[in-house]
Amino acid sequence: MEIRDTLQQTSRGRWPAWARRAGVAAAVVSIIAVGATLNAAAPRARATRPRTKTVESLPAPVKSYGSSSAPITMIVFTDYQCPSCRAFYENTLRPMISDYVASGKVYLVHHDFPLPQHKYGYEAARWEEAAARVGEFANAEAALYDNQDAWGSTGDIAKYMSAAMPASDFRRIQRLMTGCSFDVAPGGCPLDATINADRAMGEEVPVRATPTFEIIYKGRKLPPTSAAVSWPLLKQFFDSLLSSQ
Repeated sequence: MEIRDTLQQTSRGRWPAWARRAGVAAAVVSIIAVGATLNAAAPRARATRPRTKTVESLPAPVKSYGSSSAPITMIVFTDYQCPSCRAFYENTLRPMISDYVASGKVYLVHHDFPLPQHKYGYEAARWEEAAARVGEFANAEAALYDNQDAWGSTGDIAKYMSAAMPASDFRRIQRLMTGCSFDVAPGGCPLDATINADRAMGEEVPVRATPTFEIIYKGRKLPPTSAAVSWPLLKQFFDSLLSSQ
C-alpha cells in the first residue's frame, strides 16, 4: 500500500489490516519511517559614535522551540506561502508546541525552504530570518501563517510583522531588512545566507515538497516525511517512541 493511502486511511480512523494486526504504535512507526570581525585599528574620532549592528554582529538566528535536550527532535522544512505548510502549522505544530514542546518532550527546529512558485515566499523567509535574530521568531511565524492569504496577495508583510511584536523590536527588524526589498534577487541580501544554507540542507534530505519533516530519537534519524500528519496521529507516534526502551 502506498504511504499516502495509508496516511489517508489512518487519519480517518481506518487502520489497514496489517496495522490492526501489528498494533497502533507499530502502524504509526511504519507511517513515519518511510561580528563581522571589527577592525583592530579603527580610525580615531573626536567623539564616539554608536555602532549600528550588522547582520553578522547580531546573535545567530534562533528558529526553534523548546529545549535541545528533549528526547525527540523534529526538524521541519517549510515555505511560509505554502498553504499545506500553514495547515501543518495550525493543525499539528501549534498544538504540539503548546503540549509536547512545552513539557520538554520535543525540540522543534525550523528550516526555510521557499519554493520558486510562491511570489513572496522568499521575502517572507527574510522577514522571519530578521525576526529570529532579535528573538521574535515565534511571533513572526504565527503572524506569517495566520495572515498568509492577506500578505500573499499584496506582499505587505511588514504590516503583519509590526502588529505581532513590540514596536522597538519591529524597528530593529526593519533595520536588518534594509537592502532586502522584494526586488532584490535571492542572494543579494545579507539575510539570504542563512536561508540558502537551510535550502542546501533541505536538498540533502532531500525535500521534494513542503512541509517535510525529520524525526530524531536516541540518535537515530527516521526517514523524512512530507505528509501533513495530524497532531493526534503524530502524538501517538511520539508516545510509542517515549514508551520504548
